Amino acid sequence: MGVFVFLPLVLPLTAWPVARLAEQHLHPRTATRLLTVLAVVLALCSTVCLALVMVVGTAQLPGNPLPDGWSDPEVRAAVPYDEVVGKAAIPALCAVLVACARTVRRHGRVRRRAHLALAGLRGTEVAVLPDAEPYAYALPPAVRRGGGLPARGAGRGRVVVTTALLDRLRPAERRALFAHERAHLAARHDRFLLAVQLAARANPFLRPLRTAVAYTAERWADEEAARAVGSRRTVARAIGTAALVSRGTPHPTLAGLAAPGPVPRRVAALLGPAPAVRHWPPAFTAVGLAAWGAAAGTAASAMSSANSAVTMVLILHAATPL
Repeated sequence: MGVFVFLPLVLPLTAWPVARLAEQHLHPRTATRLLTVLAVVLALCSTVCLALVMVVGTAQLPGNPLPDGWSDPEVRAAVPYDEVVGKAAIPALCAVLVACARTVRRHGRVRRRAHLALAGLRGTEVAVLPDAEPYAYALPPAVRRGGGLPARGAGRGRVVVTTALLDRLRPAERRALFAHERAHLAARHDRFLLAVQLAARANPFLRPLRTAVAYTAERWADEEAARAVGSRRTVARAIGTAALVSRGTPHPTLAGLAAPGPVPRRVAALLGPAPAVRHWPPAFTAVGLAAWGAAAGTAASAMSSANSAVTMVLILHAATPL
């Protein structure tokens, strides 16, 4: 296999133009789903590859519990500089696991604390906080822990907004805000954001996809809010006003109206025509060619990564004594 065994570690670089095409030309809903799947697949393949390289590179070390066949020269020949990269893969894999575990733990802790803070409020879908800090975000359903039950109204998620932000919005803009946050809850955008956050922790080359999904998820909610309110300009004004005064969301995996990112691009998109609502555009159009290019890039990247990982698994399986 030679240096091709390392392809899953660097192939996420090929996803950068795919992310750019998708966020510019695809419907935000389609782009969010496509880029999330791509990020998760590439992250899994690169992590599996890192683990396999570590196994092959350390199989010949004394006292290891691995099968003796995995230390054969034929197996080690599949990985260039097997001893060096095998030992280097140990701290790299540990760093990936620790980073992912910390992200999941922090995400769950932020959600639990937010629900506990709202426990004393009336169990409705909207929680209005008397806070001098202007912010709003969509709080997903509470994480069950230790068999406990979530707070009333938390099972479906809640829209959290402060009076300071509501005071800065007009009535129509308030409706846009609530429609935007409800769209986040209905589509469970927190899951997409958490998935790409973990993917970026597993492979730093996937950070552009994390940024792209954060943008397309907000654009998805923008379009849903514009459809619910009936005015794209009203949603654009609400976003612009909230972005000027809001501090954002408590965690990157929580979605909000004024989430950090390219707010001017979101406003400009809302001031233009609505994107096509079809799931996939016609092939013989500029948008269709971009969509098929993004799909082809996704498939090629994922298949190349999976091929290297599967080949390494087959080599280890063939070297395993019966």
